[in-house]
Amino acid sequence: MAARARRERTERTYLPGIADVRICGDEATVRAVLDVLAAEFLTTSAREYDGGQRAYLQLDTGNTAPDPD
Repeated sequence: MAARARRERTERTYLPGIADVRICGDEATVRAVLDVLAAEFLTTSAREYDGGQRAYLQLDTGNTAPDPD
């Protein structure tokens, strides 16, 4: 059987200061980490799955782009 061709992926764009975060752990650990991140950073709502044992979110650490001036 011939291998299936890989689908074409769009190039990802990353914004300065924005981090994509994946958290894995038991439900209590994931919740504790999400609470700490939300207290310190602007974050998106976490997309939890696997019964709360994994979560994806983005957090904003501020503009880290070089200052052109």
